[in-house]
Amino acid sequence: MDPYKIIKHPLSTEKSIRLMDSENKLIFAVFDDSTKKDIKEAIETIFKVKVVKVNTFKHPSGQKRAYVKLSPDTPAIDIATEIGMI
Repeated sequence: MDPYKIIKHPLSTEKSIRLMDSENKLIFAVFDDSTKKDIKEAIETIFKVKVVKVNTFKHPSGQKRAYVKLSPDTPAIDIATEIGMI
């Protein structure tokens, strides 16, 4: 499946910036039918990084979010800079 049909966009909120620094995590808005495995493969394909864990969350507004923990050898702040979040 096309990785761009799984990931909508990264979320740049105060919480996402805090998670980048403290837990090496990025937050993405994803399509509702995306599974954790699909999200992991899409992030690894798009950014060429190793994903350790994916947690999903359905926001009360109806948006599905993915909390993606990256491996320690890839700082999340570098990926955020690469995609223009910071």
